[in-house]
Amino acid sequence: MQTHYDIIVLGCGGIGSAALYWLSRRSRGVLGVEQFEIGHSKGGSQDHSRIIRLTYESDEYTRLTPHSYTAWATVEAESGLKLVHKTGGLAMALRNGPHQQYIEDCAASMTRCRIPFERLTADETMKRYPQWRFDEEVDVLYQADMGLVDAAKGNAAHIGLARSRGATILDHCPVIAIRSSGSGAEVVTAQGAFSCGHLILTAGGWTDKVLASLGLNLGIAVTQEQVTYYATPNLKEFSMERFPTFMWEGDPYAYGFPVYGEVATKLGMDAAGPIVDPDRRDYLPDPKRELRSGQFLRRYCPGFLGPILFTKTCQYDMPRDRNFILDALPGHPQISVFVGAGHAYKFASLAGKILSELALDGRATHDLSAFRINRPAVTDPNYPLAFANTITK
Repeated sequence: MQTHYDIIVLGCGGIGSAALYWLSRRSRGVLGVEQFEIGHSKGGSQDHSRIIRLTYESDEYTRLTPHSYTAWATVEAESGLKLVHKTGGLAMALRNGPHQQYIEDCAASMTRCRIPFERLTADETMKRYPQWRFDEEVDVLYQADMGLVDAAKGNAAHIGLARSRGATILDHCPVIAIRSSGSGAEVVTAQGAFSCGHLILTAGGWTDKVLASLGLNLGIAVTQEQVTYYATPNLKEFSMERFPTFMWEGDPYAYGFPVYGEVATKLGMDAAGPIVDPDRRDYLPDPKRELRSGQFLRRYCPGFLGPILFTKTCQYDMPRDRNFILDALPGHPQISVFVGAGHAYKFASLAGKILSELALDGRATHDLSAFRINRPAVTDPNYPLAFANTITK
């Protein structure tokens, strides 16, 4: 078996599979290492749907959003698969409530970045989408290109295309240690040791466990999250052609999808789960969060509901400020790391492309200054958690 590669990618989920794809377009010496089976459901990049949007509250992300669509379009063109579905989308908060500022910030950032959107009242939203029931004033931002990206198909497409271009991918291959060696790196795994000129770490919730062999810890919080699928009887009303993807900024922080993947609607609550060890979490749905989800829907969108088809768990890996880490490790410029902060899948293909640029060119074509590893939220263990108010107590 070959033991030296130009680039090794550790973790072949959403970001890692994308990095393998973009690397394979320019290099034949690429290895992907995955501790579980390819396509597993133990991490954060799984299931049928993840939100994709141009709607962000800060320019650092808003400027990147159009490029995320372009990257996915490249994968769609090469694979022949439909991965991005534009349903239109709503970002909503109670008017004059504590979360309305999010809507204002999104509108301001999108205006600066010249991204079109509409502002709607509660009545205008109900007229356009009668599935919603508002008994109080709501501030709504509508963006036509918002929708969903199919995570399971996206990962599989990246992996399949990478393999077609010659990338080697080892699954069921846990990493024992990583070592910095001169101008390269070594990866010790259950299937042997491999060396490379550049190492890309996309291990999600296992990032700090892998970095421990280098004596590093980024203070990543891993939480167990969940989504619930409802077997709504109102299938036509909640089809992708008639119902938008949405985000509700409030209590709870909820997000939802029209019928896709399963014959059911899907609702999740953002960053609402407990902090866990990724190797010891129980994967069991939390009935309290199921109850809160049902209460939210009965109040605002009752037709979305139906018998619970199932609830499934996933995990978030979050720096303390809940912003990406996309940078080289301090003292180890030949090792790049990405941490997705629980909102990265929409950017997965673009992030993989950026990681390939860092590995092959030593620089990226986008401004990554907001995602540096040496910022206080990563280096200061006392930095306040940006998401502490949403974690289940």
